[in-house]
Amino acid sequence: MVMSFQFPAYFTAIFIITRVMSIMKISKPLDVHHKDIRAVDLATKLSIDPSAIESASRDFGGIVKAEPEAVLHPSAPQDIAALIKFSYSNSVPFGIAAKGHGHSVRGQAMAENGVVVDMRSMANNRRNGTGTRVSIDRLYADVGGEQLWIDVLNATLEYGLAPVSWTDYLYLTVGGTLSNAGISGQTFRYGPQISNVLEMDVITGKADFLTCSPRMNSELFYAVLGGLGQFGIITRARIPLQPAPRGVKWVRLLYDDFSSFTKDQELLISKNGRKDKSALDYLEGSLLMDQGSPDNWRSSFFPHKDHPKIISLITKHGIIYCLEIVKHYDDRTKHTVDK
Repeated sequence: MVMSFQFPAYFTAIFIITRVMSIMKISKPLDVHHKDIRAVDLATKLSIDPSAIESASRDFGGIVKAEPEAVLHPSAPQDIAALIKFSYSNSVPFGIAAKGHGHSVRGQAMAENGVVVDMRSMANNRRNGTGTRVSIDRLYADVGGEQLWIDVLNATLEYGLAPVSWTDYLYLTVGGTLSNAGISGQTFRYGPQISNVLEMDVITGKADFLTCSPRMNSELFYAVLGGLGQFGIITRARIPLQPAPRGVKWVRLLYDDFSSFTKDQELLISKNGRKDKSALDYLEGSLLMDQGSPDNWRSSFFPHKDHPKIISLITKHGIIYCLEIVKHYDDRTKHTVDK
C-alpha cells in the first residue's frame, strides 16, 4: 500500500526535475538559423566562429572536451533567459552552459551540440550589466555574476571595504565560484564563499527570473550555491562586506616533518574565535616537491634570495610542507602584530 503511493510521486518528481533541468540535457544539435531564434533577436548574438567554438570546447582542467554548436554573447540577462526559454519550449531541448573565466576542471561549463553562454560579455556593459554596487549602509554589495572577484575587490576598496571570504585566485567570476564553493585560506574562519551570500538573482531552467535567499525561494538558493550550474544561472549575488585591513602580516613557515606541520596547523585553526585576539585571518597549508616547473613556487611566492635554501631542503627531504599565515592589523595593533 505504501509503495503504491510512493512510486507515482517518485516518477512525477523525476519528470519535473528532468524538465526543469533541461538546460543541461543534450538531445539534438541546435539549429542556429532556426526562425524562432531570429524572432527573439538572438541570432546576432550567437557566434559560430571556429575560434569561439574551440575556446568554449575546453576548460582549465584539460580533461574533458565538448564542442557546442554556438556561443552566446549576451548583453543583458534577458538574452540568456530568451535562449533558455527557446530551448525549454522545444519538444527536444538542447544543452546550455554558462561559462565565466573558463576555470572549470571537469567540463561543467561545456554544452556539447548546444550553446555556451559567455558570461563575461556582460562585464563591460554598464547599461545592462549589474557590475558592483555597494549598499548605502555599506554592509553588502550587489555584484553581477559575470564580474571577476578582482574587479569586485577594486570597487569595494574605494569604500574601504572588502568581501568577507575570498578565493586564492581573484581572476574568477562571481557566478563561477558560487556555483562551486569558493575556498581559500580564509575558509577556516569565515567559511567558503557560498556561506557568505545574502541573496541571488537566478535564471532557472524554465527561463524564470527568481530572487532567492535563505528566506525566499530557499530551496533554489541552496541548490544553486555549489550546484555546478545545474539548477540555474546566477546573474546577481549580494555579498556581505567588512572593513578592509589597513595592514597585513604575511608569514610562511617551512617544515620537513608532516606531523609537526599538521599539529601546528590544527592548533592555529582552533584559535579562530572572532573575539580571540590571537586568531589568524588566513591559514593555508601546501607542499613543495622537486617535480614540475620550478616556476610553480619560485616565481613570486618566496623571495629570490631564499630559493637556494629551499631547493636544498627539497633535495634533502623530497617533500617540504609550507604553512602560510596572515594576520591583519591597524594603527592600534601594529605594534603587537608580531606576537
